Amino acid sequence: MFNQPTALRSVLNPKYLEFILSDQYDIGHWEECLFWLRGLNDTYRVCTSTGLYILRVYRTEITEEDVRYELSLLSQLKGILDSSVRADVGEYIEKKDNTGYTVLDAAEGKRVVVMFRYIDGTENNLEDEESCYAFGQSAAELHNAMDQVAVELPRYELNTKLLIDEPLERIISYVGEKDEAAPFLHTVANELKERLVTASSHGLEWGLCHGDMHGNNNAFQQGKRFTHYDFEWAAKGWRAYDLAQVKARKRQSGEQKAALWDALMAGYRSVRSFSTQDEQAVDLFIITRRFWVMGLDVAFIESDMGALDYGSDWLDSFIEEFRDTGIV
Repeated sequence: MFNQPTALRSVLNPKYLEFILSDQYDIGHWEECLFWLRGLNDTYRVCTSTGLYILRVYRTEITEEDVRYELSLLSQLKGILDSSVRADVGEYIEKKDNTGYTVLDAAEGKRVVVMFRYIDGTENNLEDEESCYAFGQSAAELHNAMDQVAVELPRYELNTKLLIDEPLERIISYVGEKDEAAPFLHTVANELKERLVTASSHGLEWGLCHGDMHGNNNAFQQGKRFTHYDFEWAAKGWRAYDLAQVKARKRQSGEQKAALWDALMAGYRSVRSFSTQDEQAVDLFIITRRFWVMGLDVAFIESDMGALDYGSDWLDSFIEEFRDTGIV
């Protein structure tokens, strides 16, 4: 299997993408296709005679089924939030054949490609109470809209299996069961699961979540309205997990964090309820999210990041972080 050159992750030439895709969309003459951002997926900025667009080339692990789910969700949310003054979602562009995506054969395998409308707006860092209040309102409206969505396609859930068990398996496989940190990581995972089970028994809200709602990276502001995008991780889960990602943002000043969080909660609760039990669980979900992020790091070492920056310092940093939480 490995006696031939094998790619784990390629970067597709913008000229190739223009050649393959330009005739598939009714968006005018392509003037530029620029490799814009390398993240979990690859993003290209497309400039045509009708304006700017964003082309996403999903990594090969993202299947057609995954993309169909995301696009169905976006279509429904777009209709539900059409008259909202606080929340909107990014819009994908249908092709001339009325389908939403293309599958390309890359060196590492099939990659799904989707074109999105370019979002104008401000990348708000949520560093003042007014912005946090407005974002809280927008997040609440998004959750309200998600309660009305019905995507009849199979989907994973943002449960302990995805957030704790699978990351733990990847992490231990990477560092090795014999590493001195392994017992501690097992203990953290078990404690997180036990506490989540206990918290859930008190009636935490469960519903469709954005899945990656950490604020400025996933929404642009236009006036009082936030346009949410990057719904790749959207699935049913705990709503407290969604909001925990906003509270855990690192761009905010430590001195302001409490006041900013209170403002966000006030904004959220001005639109929909969020119980005391849900809010008390947020800090637990912040730790859970960090454990998931550690597992996500490992998932991309071989194909993207390389092992150099993910050695003992990386491991020690997470161990220290989990110790500082006092969870074990």
